[in-house]
Amino acid sequence: MPSQEFSVIIEPGRKKSFYWRDIWRFKGLFFYLAWRDILVRYKQTAIGVLWSVIRPLLTIVVFTLVFNKLGNFPSEGAVPYAIMVCAGMLPWQYFSSAFSDSANSLVANSNLLTKVYFPRIIVPASNVIVCLIDFLISFVILIGLYFYYQYTPDWRIVFVPVFLLLATITAMGFGLFIAALNVKYRDFRYVIPFIVQFGLYISPVGFSSSVVFSNPSIPQFLKYLYALNPMVGVIDGFRWAMLGGSVDLHLPVFFASVAVSILFLFIGIWYFRRMEKSFADVI
Repeated sequence: MPSQEFSVIIEPGRKKSFYWRDIWRFKGLFFYLAWRDILVRYKQTAIGVLWSVIRPLLTIVVFTLVFNKLGNFPSEGAVPYAIMVCAGMLPWQYFSSAFSDSANSLVANSNLLTKVYFPRIIVPASNVIVCLIDFLISFVILIGLYFYYQYTPDWRIVFVPVFLLLATITAMGFGLFIAALNVKYRDFRYVIPFIVQFGLYISPVGFSSSVVFSNPSIPQFLKYLYALNPMVGVIDGFRWAMLGGSVDLHLPVFFASVAVSILFLFIGIWYFRRMEKSFADVI
């Protein structure tokens, strides 16, 4: 048989153009990392996955006592205050966990990054999925409060997945950006808890956004800054969907928060991809 000659052509940019296709090729690794984190998340704990319920439940109790009983913060419409806080706490708990875990994910999986090629974005993305499962487990708290207070949501609850997607976009954007920084500057492992704690107090978890916008003593520029907090739109959207007609959605504030979330998603992906090629050398 006549001999055949083969040529290997190396073109610049080929790796970049096939990056997103490689994510699909490595989907098995994505599911493996997610399943591994699910198995070890509550390993050797006495009550296991019940921590997904107990942690937000205790926070809801504390916020209800502090903001409602002691601070006299009002609820929204006829909604019981505990339900209002729960509808804000669940998306916040999901965001804070997903952001923290994804931001620390590359450092936590440093051995894997130095051994084999795969799209590194799979690592923080798998952490977000694990936190999503925690969110679904924690959702039983809200269902229990519905029964306890005999409160019935309306048809808008079907939009919960939309706002859950928005919370995921927000967590991924900030998580990817900080994860890339955390590889080179390990100081960010100390900054991340501060960001989460600070964000809790400037987000409408224990109070309603209407308290901010209806308060004449708050300067207008602070209200604009408040509206740019992406979690304001996420939490207000969750409450609008979960609490029925008693809650209004401030559309200008919501769209401003959505714009910031989408912007940071693109910034996070851009910076992560820019720094990705140096992860194995730096980490």
